[in-house]
Amino acid sequence: MNIRRLSTRQPDFNTQLDKLLAFESTQDHQLDETVAAILADVRIRGDLALLDYTRRFDRMDVTDSTTLELSPAVLHAAFEGLPAAQRSALEQAAQRITAYHQKQLQVSWSYAETDGTLLGQQITPLDRVGLYVPGGKAAYPSSVLMNALPAKVAGVGELIMVVPTPDGVRNSLVLAAAHLAGVDRVFTIGGAQAIAALAYGTATVPRVDKIVGPGNAYVAAAKRRVFGVVGIDMVAGPSEILVICDGQTDPDWIAMDLFSQAEHDELAQAILLTPDAAFATAVAQSADRLLAQMPRRDIIRAALENRGALIEVADLDEACVISNRIAPEHLELSVDNPQQWLPNIKHAGAIFLGRYTSESLGDYCAGPNHVLPTSGTARFSSPLGVYDFQKRSSLIQVSAQGAVTLGEIAAVLALGEGLHAHAQSALIRKGTYTD
Repeated sequence: MNIRRLSTRQPDFNTQLDKLLAFESTQDHQLDETVAAILADVRIRGDLALLDYTRRFDRMDVTDSTTLELSPAVLHAAFEGLPAAQRSALEQAAQRITAYHQKQLQVSWSYAETDGTLLGQQITPLDRVGLYVPGGKAAYPSSVLMNALPAKVAGVGELIMVVPTPDGVRNSLVLAAAHLAGVDRVFTIGGAQAIAALAYGTATVPRVDKIVGPGNAYVAAAKRRVFGVVGIDMVAGPSEILVICDGQTDPDWIAMDLFSQAEHDELAQAILLTPDAAFATAVAQSADRLLAQMPRRDIIRAALENRGALIEVADLDEACVISNRIAPEHLELSVDNPQQWLPNIKHAGAIFLGRYTSESLGDYCAGPNHVLPTSGTARFSSPLGVYDFQKRSSLIQVSAQGAVTLGEIAAVLALGEGLHAHAQSALIRKGTYTD
């Protein structure tokens, strides 16, 4: 396997790194036009359009919109029918994810000033959230837990899940996860049409306030277009992992960690930063040897050869500088005393500390959310969390004395902006007018 080798000592290193990180997320205009047409169709025809697209894209013989919804009994049966090991793993993961996200719960607060004026913030959960889940063979029960459980912790009133079932194929793990996470209603629809139904509502599918969850290019384009009508979590790019290693970790471990993200798809990115050139060579040799064991080896090979790299740095300080420049979705600090280097890291979706902390544990059961910012957006974005399902309203209760003090300040500023009604509104409660 031909994984790119780079060194910060190369004169053109910065140019090479820019090329490596470049990812064109520009939309396919034809795809976008198709999505726009689907959104408009569902907005106008509602359930009839949903039935048409489900017959067309999922090859389902549906004639009644009520058949698009799965009953709670179906979800419960899926959970009870799981092998004991799978059911236990789901339950343990759900417990850990819930416990972690309960720490994020924000509460309302206020304080009183000396004149009796009260200021504060009221925290309220969203009323209804939509969760998109890929269906068929590409099914991710872990994503159900990661998206649904923070919403439940936040106190969201109703959680609506949509999941396509091509050719009628239902994934038991996904349905079981929905049952375990307390999803309220599940509809067997997918694609841009499902996003439209959640955003605009139909006679069968209720309109939601926010849409979360991963999907294909059509789903991503649809989420972009409905943003503003509803909230969305993010429009995610390909998966990424960046490993900083001092050269003392088993190279097989690092190679497999790189594989864990490369196997997502051919556009995934996996990068190693190390000050030890011999270790980078050892990791490359491990990757060559271990690749044959991987069922998704063709995808892994394509990802590593197209967008992967083994980069030699001067030292771990320089590795941290480059990491901040990349702002990766997943960052492994596979070094001694990783806490020492944590203050140097400014931009990363999730940080995995120490040699025993593989990124894959975060994907499934460690507790923190695996919905993370990609494509450098960790510079200004955060992981999905309880706070994404809560709203904040400012509280202002001004006392009679406060109205005099604040009114005079506000009036001066309002008149400076030429907004006389604002000034009069601020002053009228103290009985003072200005010409």
